[in-house]
Amino acid sequence: MKKLAATLLAWGLPGLFAMTILDGAGLPIPGGVDALVVYLASQRPSDLVWIALVAVIGSTIGNFIMFSIARKGGEMYVHRHTLSPMGQKFRAWFQHYGMLTVFIAALVPLPVMPMKIFTICSGALGSPTRAFLLTFASARILRYAGLTWLGAEMGDHALAYVKSHMWYLAAITVLLFAVLFGIVKFADYLKARKPE
Repeated sequence: MKKLAATLLAWGLPGLFAMTILDGAGLPIPGGVDALVVYLASQRPSDLVWIALVAVIGSTIGNFIMFSIARKGGEMYVHRHTLSPMGQKFRAWFQHYGMLTVFIAALVPLPVMPMKIFTICSGALGSPTRAFLLTFASARILRYAGLTWLGAEMGDHALAYVKSHMWYLAAITVLLFAVLFGIVKFADYLKARKPE
């Protein structure tokens, strides 16, 4: 797999596109896509927009493949395992707030929030395809725009900077989730008060 990643990286943008699709579809890429995005941005700072765009499109396609597989193969499995009261609560919670978790996991490069779990849950639990794609792509645009900028500005030190600030990222993640959760709860409150 390392040889494949090295070959694809040597191809530049087409290689990055292939790697982001493979990674999004569930094949782990040695070093991770974030590292490759930062590396390419540090080597080709004039191509920042293209690097971010290719990473967003490839990652979205790859995750859509996984989402579609989970939709087809996972519904029966999830249905069987969410018949218990606890399972039904999780299903109801995810159907209402799942896109928040998808957005946060797709946005913040934290190793404790693996995107694949949320993509599979979204597909298997029947999240609307359009909502998943819009949520995921929006978060990835912000993520890869930030990583390409860091790569261009800091070069090889960009990933070390991200790793050294992991606690800040975790705190921002929790805060962002709380804010978005509050917005959804407030929207629910307004909808409940609205006369029919």
